[in-house]
Amino acid sequence: MLSVRALLPYGLVSGSMALGYGSIYTLLADLRDRFGFTGTQLGLIVAAGFFAGFGAQLFLARYADRGHVAVMVRGGVVLAVLALLASAVATQFWAFVLARLFLGLGSGAVGPAIRRIVITRDPAHVGNNLGRLASFDVTGFVLGPLVAAVAAELFGIRAPFWLLAGVLLGTLALTLRLDLSAGTVTTEHRAIRGLLTIPAMRATLSVAIAFYVTVGMFEAIWGVLLRDRGAETWLIGVTLSLFTVPMIVLAPIGGGDAPRLGPLRVVTVGLSIVAVCTLSYGVLPSLWMLLAVSVVHAVADSFTMPANQVSAALASPPAHVSSAQGLLGATGLAAAGMTGLVAGYIYQHSGRLAATASTAAVMVIFLVTARLLVAGNRRQLRGPVAIELHSARIPD
Repeated sequence: MLSVRALLPYGLVSGSMALGYGSIYTLLADLRDRFGFTGTQLGLIVAAGFFAGFGAQLFLARYADRGHVAVMVRGGVVLAVLALLASAVATQFWAFVLARLFLGLGSGAVGPAIRRIVITRDPAHVGNNLGRLASFDVTGFVLGPLVAAVAAELFGIRAPFWLLAGVLLGTLALTLRLDLSAGTVTTEHRAIRGLLTIPAMRATLSVAIAFYVTVGMFEAIWGVLLRDRGAETWLIGVTLSLFTVPMIVLAPIGGGDAPRLGPLRVVTVGLSIVAVCTLSYGVLPSLWMLLAVSVVHAVADSFTMPANQVSAALASPPAHVSSAQGLLGATGLAAAGMTGLVAGYIYQHSGRLAATASTAAVMVIFLVTARLLVAGNRRQLRGPVAIELHSARIPD
């Protein structure tokens, strides 16, 4: 297993990207109040980042497999810095959308490349290492809303963007000192098509959709939902942070358990719990009840998120690790982006119950689809973790 010291700098890069990416969510209500954006426009701002990340992970992640990890990581950080600087001076709806597009492109480029490094450096412990990397990502997401909320309260709505741009400039300097080599490269040009022929990969993508539709819903309406129940900006930031705190501790455990128990089994249990939590957000009357349920939601996500990444790693051939992670991320971001766009509209016109109930229904549909894809083969999504021996490809 990679030592904490060896994993730390790569985790810092990944976590810093999550720090910038997650900061916007605590500011959505302030953007609405200051600039007069509608719920649909806020949904479009959220969706823009998701769709840009989708494009980056689907079309750019393969270049990490072809030996361009360093370009992917450093170029992605530069794009994120530019996005935050643009957000710091933006006043129009289109400008915020454009900034989110740049941020999505940057995050989408960095994520699969960093995961390829972690997977190929120690393939025998892929679950543990991906879980630990997820902890860094979650920590960034925990700190992002909190930092943004505090900076906005003390210095105004522009301050979080300036501050986080400075943090990512420091991250860029860190990447210049890192070894960004990542195992054997490939020259194949049809990686995505090949991955889609693997039943286990298709099942993995289906559960990714089930997972990310609730992410899109949560991030599009959570801040506004709480504000409409009297929550201040600082409290919205705290709730977003508390939501992800359990994942910091539990994600490495979830990642380590996934290869042993079977990623699809872990994901099925986790997403079933999350579907119930998602529906409850539409009916619970108390702000503190919503917060309590979000903690249960977070515990379930702590196992679901790394298990999904592990299943993609186990389903893919060794030379296409980054492409598989990119395809997984792209599928999830597309689902989250579409859900964020629709959830904002539904919340504005039909209320919170309609938004949460429809999201929960979509989750159940895709979770059942994943189970059907692997029905009749008990070995699906339970392959060994020795990726360098090519035995990690899950039996078809």
